[in-house]
Amino acid sequence: MKKITVHYALALAMPLLLAGCGEGTGVNGGAQISLSFSAGAGVAGSNFQAAPGLSMSQVASDPITDGTNVLDLTNVELVFREVELERVEVADCDDIEPEPVGCEEFEIGPMVVALPLDGSPLETSVVDIDPGMYDEIEFDIHKLSDDPEDAALLALRPDFDDASIRVDGTYNGVPFTFFSDISEELEFDLVPALVIDDVTTSTNITIQFEVAAWFRTLGGSLVDPASANKGGANESLVKDNIKNAIEAFEDEDHDGEDDHDNS
Repeated sequence: MKKITVHYALALAMPLLLAGCGEGTGVNGGAQISLSFSAGAGVAGSNFQAAPGLSMSQVASDPITDGTNVLDLTNVELVFREVELERVEVADCDDIEPEPVGCEEFEIGPMVVALPLDGSPLETSVVDIDPGMYDEIEFDIHKLSDDPEDAALLALRPDFDDASIRVDGTYNGVPFTFFSDISEELEFDLVPALVIDDVTTSTNITIQFEVAAWFRTLGGSLVDPASANKGGANESLVKDNIKNAIEAFEDEDHDGEDDHDNS
């Protein structure tokens, strides 16, 4: 087991229970990698077509508008579980038992992550990492259930009963609370691959959620988040938007921006 350093100053629903797996270089001189989460100020999923004159990328704490409707977000929370990095030369970590050497793992759940809406990244952990080239990151957004491992968190956050995402805010001045029961294992290629070598001391991976794009049609018009709750007319639309508006990338300077984005 690798030793994890947890930053307890974070405003999470419960202390993070983290563990890393595999043969590590150790905290005394080995390379380390941190994991961060952010919202907004990134590039929305490629399926979106912005309406003329509208930007699909903005800080989520700013009012979001389509020229007619106005969406103000005050709170965005997600339930997270395992995060895994996969080496270039290693077969799919999920398809082989026992798991092959070279699958670096963050055991992070369940926990509720409250995304900062000002575009800044929220760092959750620091973990030792073995040298190598890592070309894929996998992570789970998972609704809470009555499983024993979820019981403590669910007792603290009964609002997440059978839910994985909560969003609060106003739509045209009317308060709303949006819940989603998405349970997804998501995989993203790291391009270029993350390289950990003998001179690497630390780096960071940021998982970014373009929440400004969640409550939009493909043409860029806003929809009422209340209409996307379970059974609502826009439930499927918003679920697809959430999955399409996520990025993961190396962010060594912890500024919430892709180190290799030349656009």
